[in-house]
Amino acid sequence: AYRRQRQMCIRDRSVTAACCMASCNYLDVVPDETADLPDAMKDRASTLGFLHSCYTYFEWFYTVENSFINSTDEYARPLLWADDGQKAAWNQLSPSSQTAPWNSCYDGIGRCHLFMDQLDKSNPTGVTESDKRRWKAEALFCRALYHFMLLESYGPIPLVTEHYNQNLDKKDFPGRSHFDVCVDSIAEWFDRAAFELPPTVQNSELGRATSTACKALKARLLVYAASPLWNGSFPYSNWKNTNFETPGYGKELVSRTYDENKWKRALTACNEALDWALTQGNRKLFDLATSTSIRINQGVPLPNIEGVDDQFKESVMLMRYLNTTRETDGNKEVIFAIGSGDNYGIYSQIPHGVTTYNGSPVGGWGGIAVFLNSVERFYTKNGKLPQYDHSFPDKSDWFESAGLSNPDIIKLNVNREPRFYAWVCYDGGEYSSFIADGSPLILEARNSQKHGYNPDRYNRDNNATGYFSKKRIQPNFQWRSQDNGNNYAHTPLAVIRLAELYLNLAECHAALNNKQDVLDNLNIVRNRAGIPDLELSDINSDMSLMDWVRSERYAELWFEGHRYFDARRWTIAPEVFKAGVREGLNAIAKKDPSFREFNQRVKVDQPFMWTNKMYLLPINDSEIYSNPQLVQSPEY
Repeated sequence: AYRRQRQMCIRDRSVTAACCMASCNYLDVVPDETADLPDAMKDRASTLGFLHSCYTYFEWFYTVENSFINSTDEYARPLLWADDGQKAAWNQLSPSSQTAPWNSCYDGIGRCHLFMDQLDKSNPTGVTESDKRRWKAEALFCRALYHFMLLESYGPIPLVTEHYNQNLDKKDFPGRSHFDVCVDSIAEWFDRAAFELPPTVQNSELGRATSTACKALKARLLVYAASPLWNGSFPYSNWKNTNFETPGYGKELVSRTYDENKWKRALTACNEALDWALTQGNRKLFDLATSTSIRINQGVPLPNIEGVDDQFKESVMLMRYLNTTRETDGNKEVIFAIGSGDNYGIYSQIPHGVTTYNGSPVGGWGGIAVFLNSVERFYTKNGKLPQYDHSFPDKSDWFESAGLSNPDIIKLNVNREPRFYAWVCYDGGEYSSFIADGSPLILEARNSQKHGYNPDRYNRDNNATGYFSKKRIQPNFQWRSQDNGNNYAHTPLAVIRLAELYLNLAECHAALNNKQDVLDNLNIVRNRAGIPDLELSDINSDMSLMDWVRSERYAELWFEGHRYFDARRWTIAPEVFKAGVREGLNAIAKKDPSFREFNQRVKVDQPFMWTNKMYLLPINDSEIYSNPQLVQSPEY
């Protein structure tokens, strides 16, 4: 990674603002002294294009649908897809095969350093000193976030703080710094960047760094650093450097004792980030009035959910529009977002047979299969987990027909919270009210000619659990029978949004046992989702204070890439990601199953497992061999 970082080349001399450049292979060396680099900063437009290229490496990491971070207890993918997320969940990542995000992030860091170095050396026409200060701060923000992404994935990492000379001796390569030093360094970079950046951006600048994003991501960083994995509970007590030393820490890499002050520091940062977002960053939770206005303007009807009123249905639509609208639509909840998603992730969720074209069924792949683990962790309409809501059917009756007009709907899927109906679909439920050529699509998950298991027609793309995801499917999405086309609108992927700031603050208060402060912050998120407030009496033998924090975070941030890291930093991954705990309905045992055959709890038949080495990703062998200062992640 250091060779790659030092040998960054620019293949596209224009370094376009579209940010479509790919980093070169590290063997394909163009020295820094080449005339190509000044060409990339000859004027304001080309310099901005170079700056934009510093952001390009984020998208792979945060594209949840095809990244290693989808290896959780949220959803399964068809066995034959065998993508990085599945391999991560199956413990099949190895030092010989694993390169990302290590290479991508260090390539991004190298691009940032190259930009800052060249900006000092160049004098682009039309670029002011104010521009330079802001643009350097943007590159510093990107450098900080790339390091944070590496820290989440690999634990202690080498801190790359400059663009290294190509002739740097191997003995001078940086090794892993102590985790706490990594945290301090990244936090300080976010602080420095925030000082020069505007609190918010508009129009063509959307997607660029802001001081609000700096403060929000710094707060997340410090919450992670205060969490059990990095605050006294790291499972490998003897893991340390062999050559490289961190000043003040020697060869140690992880602190071995719990420090409450880490939570206090995180709490301060969370308070500052939230206050800044609300008062300076013009951020606010996406609300019902905005959602309803968008829905009416698009001509999208309310969903068909039996037994609930229109106000409840409006809350469902609010949560659907939350992740499928932009700031230009009036959604001011997102603090920092990247890219625009891809068709792959959307088609992975949409069922087969949405409509017909030339007499044949057409639609998506339907491969994203929501685990029962997720279904059971969304609340009932009373804001409680189904197993602890005494007004909800007994667990022994969950898979019986609910006795509604559609007899396929089971009791587990009735009287649930709005987020459940917004993001998950089940046999007999409405997937979307506009998707089937302008008409509703009612899911027929047992029908092989519709959306159910059909290995003859779809040998790779069958839903393994009987539950489908629709979190990032826009409510006005329409698959047209006329031309087999659709109107999918690419929406940027939210890296961090305002609701997380309330959840992070609640977690800090829970760690410090500030009960009412926890409830106050959780209730802000719950109110927006359309579920009742928590009260002190809800903290009991069923659900502890931290249980409520983790439960709310699971539901609100479901399918947004958080669970992979949350389960690890809380050190609950050995329990929730182990073999035999991921379950679904009996959806792929046979074609056209009966109601009773389909509605059974079964283990999802994939080689899921957990070993503690999965806390961290392995570093590619080539990096270990080329850098004598670098130690491998434990047990690899």
